[in-house]
Amino acid sequence: MSSTKDLLRDAAARGIAYRENIASRKVAPLPDAVAGVRAFVEELAEDGAPDKDILAQLDEFGSPATVAMAGPRYFGFVIGGSYPVTVATNWLTTAWDQNVGAYDMTPPTSMLEFVSMSWMKELFGLPDSAAAAFVTGATVANFSSLAAARNRVYSDIGWNVEADGVVGAPPVTVIIGDEAHPTLIKSLGLLGFGRERAVRVPVDRQGRMKVSGLPAINGPSIVCTQVGNVNTGAFDPVGEICDIVRPQGAWVHVDGAFGLWAAASPAKCSLTEGVGKADSWATDAHKWLNVPYDSGLAFVRDADALKAAMSVTAEYLVPDTEFRKPSDFTPELSRRARGVDIWAALKSLGRRGVAELIDRCCGHATRFAEGIQAAGFDVLNDVVLNQVLVSFGDDATTRRIIEKIQQEGTCWCGVTVWQGRTAMRISVSNWSTTTEDVDRSLEAMIRIAQSE
Repeated sequence: MSSTKDLLRDAAARGIAYRENIASRKVAPLPDAVAGVRAFVEELAEDGAPDKDILAQLDEFGSPATVAMAGPRYFGFVIGGSYPVTVATNWLTTAWDQNVGAYDMTPPTSMLEFVSMSWMKELFGLPDSAAAAFVTGATVANFSSLAAARNRVYSDIGWNVEADGVVGAPPVTVIIGDEAHPTLIKSLGLLGFGRERAVRVPVDRQGRMKVSGLPAINGPSIVCTQVGNVNTGAFDPVGEICDIVRPQGAWVHVDGAFGLWAAASPAKCSLTEGVGKADSWATDAHKWLNVPYDSGLAFVRDADALKAAMSVTAEYLVPDTEFRKPSDFTPELSRRARGVDIWAALKSLGRRGVAELIDRCCGHATRFAEGIQAAGFDVLNDVVLNQVLVSFGDDATTRRIIEKIQQEGTCWCGVTVWQGRTAMRISVSNWSTTTEDVDRSLEAMIRIAQSE
């Protein structure tokens, strides 16, 4: 076996080389590179291989076959590219190998979670008393928030859902917009509410929930809103919805996977007006804060409801202390030190840096939209944030051009269907994207589209 020092140095060197080259390579991997991953398919040997050879094989066949999601011209999904400082802290905390369950066992990582949680509540304009769960991603952030909602609305009618479950429980009305994200609907299914039972509220041409379509609130209810539609970037009128339904006792949840970060920008925070009136909020730091994956966040106004839904006790577990016990707020008992990367990004950027990141990405999205329109193609949405929907004509033509853009490799954009029309979706959320990257990508898009 290789020495730990040599192996980690080798891994660091390979990782550094990968990141140094990511801006100059094609975004999509070459066909030969994709075919090369078949080298991993082999019988499990009787004897183990040398560690240095394992790392070399991973780099030789894995690195060239990756899509350059961390690079500056990947616009396929709303995912950031992980700031260098967050990659570095991720490596260090992996070496620490801390399971962030209790402050007494993991003081530094528990404290860094607490600090980053406090900073984000301030950036988002959320109640200081709110609790936070550091989870895997936006799916589990929605799940955790809605688990707290389930606890509270059942508790209000005298049903102990944690002890007695949902079988035989009084019904809860769940209200969602027609443009609710699939991960929120998945969370409803996991919680026993069902994926098909929710009452759907119609949306406008940008995907915003129509307040006039809200049903009357009668009995225990949860209203799920959205800030940052995954296609258009549009925001539900959360404050207005809260004013209507909260006096009737409804819990209001906000799916803000990436849109919640607009609250940190003085130029964009008006989009999130009234969001602080809600009861829970889900977001994801690997999207617009540009930290590595596995960094979802659930914020819940009623900390006791989140704790009741998530905490667990056993004789062998470390007892509570006066300091916040992280494992009381997350679905997992074992997990990595997610808060460290978030803390590092926020400390590196500061308040102004976060705002500048949001504004810069939104500016790039506007530049994309203006360039596409100037070339004679259609932009289907109001570009209020970092999302741009493009149609190159009929559905078949649009799909064909998107495929050619992906294959050409200058940039990578995905396909979607927006209110009946096939579109190319441009999502700009990477810290390293420059105006030059936008112009280079625009040139390739327009050249390919005009060659049809």
